[in-house]
Amino acid sequence: MDQTVKSRIEIIQGDITKQSPDAIVNAANCSLLGGGGVDGAIHRAAGPELLEECRTLGGCKTGQAKITKGYKLPAKFVIHTPGPVWHGGKQNEEALLNSCYVSCLTLASENGCKTVDFPSISTGVYHFPLDKAAKIAISAIAGYMSRHPEIERVRMVCFDARTKEYYENALENLK
Repeated sequence: MDQTVKSRIEIIQGDITKQSPDAIVNAANCSLLGGGGVDGAIHRAAGPELLEECRTLGGCKTGQAKITKGYKLPAKFVIHTPGPVWHGGKQNEEALLNSCYVSCLTLASENGCKTVDFPSISTGVYHFPLDKAAKIAISAIAGYMSRHPEIERVRMVCFDARTKEYYENALENLK
């Protein structure tokens, strides 16, 4: 992988609701109406206007993405993507997770976003194995960025040190 692409991908530990890129990604459910984990935190931090706008979107299919304003968040936009629930890898989960990242970055490009922050999609209550998820995420992000220089920086904002370590290893081992 081109070193310039790798240098535009950062891995940090922190609270995604406190970050100020052009867009943050919400690991949403298909209703887009809020939930637990990252989804609930983003909805709480953005305020009730986010839920109001999400109600107008008609949900979102797994692996796809929709964009809203960021409201009270430091980020201008929230890109919502429902990740796949892990069923042992037998229900196209890896391709769907890859699609989440590509769909989000496509929407970011279409909306003039130069910086995007992602959480670790599907690795919480959806039980996607962290090692597989990190490799898929980093590969999808790097592949997209190699073809789209308008995306200047992508950051993985990891909830804890263990998650951060998996993403750092995936970035380090990216071919």
